[in-house]
Amino acid sequence: MITGPAHNDPSNASSWTRRGFLLTAAALAAVPGLPADPAAAAAELPDFPADVALYRSAYRNWVGEITADGLWACAPGSPNQLVAVVNWAWRHGWRVRARGAAHGWSPLTVTDRTPSGAPVLLVDTAPHLTGLSLDSPTAVRAGTGVTMEALLTFLEEHGLGVTAAPAPGVLTLGGALAVDAHGTAVPARGERRRPGHTYGSLSNLILSLTAVVWDDGADAYVLRTFQREDADCAALLTHLGRSLVTEVVLRVGANTDLRCVSRTDIPAGELFAAPGSGDGRTLASFLDEAGRVEAIWFAFTEHPWLKVWSLAPSRPLTSRKVTRPYNYPFSDNVPAPVAALVGRMTSDAAWYLAPVLGTAQYEAAALGLVATFSADLWGPSKNTLLYLKPTTLRVHANGYAVLTSRDGVQRVVSEFAAFYRERLTAYAARGSFPVNGSVEIRVTGLDDPGDVGVPGARPPLLSALRPREDRPEWDTAVWLDVLTLPGTPDAEAFLSEVERFLLRTFDGGSALTRVEWSKGWAYTDEGVWSDEGVLGDVVPAAVGRAEWAQADAVLDRLDPHRVYANAFLDRLFG
Repeated sequence: MITGPAHNDPSNASSWTRRGFLLTAAALAAVPGLPADPAAAAAELPDFPADVALYRSAYRNWVGEITADGLWACAPGSPNQLVAVVNWAWRHGWRVRARGAAHGWSPLTVTDRTPSGAPVLLVDTAPHLTGLSLDSPTAVRAGTGVTMEALLTFLEEHGLGVTAAPAPGVLTLGGALAVDAHGTAVPARGERRRPGHTYGSLSNLILSLTAVVWDDGADAYVLRTFQREDADCAALLTHLGRSLVTEVVLRVGANTDLRCVSRTDIPAGELFAAPGSGDGRTLASFLDEAGRVEAIWFAFTEHPWLKVWSLAPSRPLTSRKVTRPYNYPFSDNVPAPVAALVGRMTSDAAWYLAPVLGTAQYEAAALGLVATFSADLWGPSKNTLLYLKPTTLRVHANGYAVLTSRDGVQRVVSEFAAFYRERLTAYAARGSFPVNGSVEIRVTGLDDPGDVGVPGARPPLLSALRPREDRPEWDTAVWLDVLTLPGTPDAEAFLSEVERFLLRTFDGGSALTRVEWSKGWAYTDEGVWSDEGVLGDVVPAAVGRAEWAQADAVLDRLDPHRVYANAFLDRLFG
């Protein structure tokens, strides 16, 4: 169930003030560990590997909806130390949960309120599993604890890059790959894919990976390297936390300079218009022109914040050159009017201020783009692809990918936008304001395994971007997210209606809805990740029942003792 953001003091909801809101947002960016008492550690974790330090640590996901206090944790200094930790866990009946940046919404790492006495060990990958080196002129070897910002910076220093990446640079590579993280990019009309690049997820760039898996001959967990063409590798490319990958080799290509132009002057009715309704400035027209778009549509406002990236080998005359990422300070640092409204809404239950908050967010973006000269940026790809810091507004997000043809994108967007607007208006008419954040829309290609240039390469079995062999015309995915503050009344009911609309409208006929693993889905009126029909039937069917069963079987064989599991994954995979 979606719970309020004041998890740190659940007995005092009034403590969720503007100051508390800002302090909590900053605190959630990094949860420190408490050094363990050696005697307590020895008593509770007997025979734990002596060269791996233990500590107590809290777990907080991105928005603080999923929390667990005082879990045992460690940060192995090498893959071999990690193997020793996993084997200790297997022999003592513990479960191992890899923790990177904890920048996610769904309970794939730990489930909410896991008690401190539970046999659950957090493994922090970011302190030590961070190696970076070139494996070849077009491949990078990376430890899975490295952040996306560090990876992209390393690539940039060697003249390399990726087509698209998630906006937060704090994500660890391992966490991003576990949930088929993505950016936003399809080829513009006339654009050809460059060698070493893909328009799909980051998982589709993997050439090989090394994971800690069970070995019958050794009667233990061991390090094993899987090549992209290996059948088992297809299940590990997007494993949802059911494995532990220590290192990957990624295919990469020549870096590009990108121009990113922001606009806030196009009405939603024009940008998301039904196909064939005119020759206006539609999302599809910007895709044709540049291939890389994102629309952020604040609740109860009419003009989305549209970003359009385009290839630009030289700096356009009107563009500001950027030499570092995170160029929207008005977004990364919550403006005072927005923070004040959030504080009032959450502490005083003034949820009716949602339209005012939407307007404040829109105005902060529109004015901020001008004030910071950020409406027209140009530079190496990293500097416009990464734009979200942990200090931004923390909100709950649902997430879906709708597979369609390139020509079907505008239809998907327009039908979703019309439904969203109608339902939001209907809720408001009866005094309910379930959304106070924004709608975010991105468009990507699918995970074509041919992009990595490896004969026999297989697509990620569990990726939301895995192509459907029986629908070759589906070459594009429209990503749809609705964002709202945790604890907003009627949010679950509203998001459940959105989910049912998507599953009903894009049910595999003209298009197909899949869930975005890291976000919210399987809603009932009471909570998220709680619709047993979606969990047990809809999700496997959308992935493909044969592919779902194949991935499940491989992950079971590589972890027969379910060391890499939690209660939610047990429910999801049965």
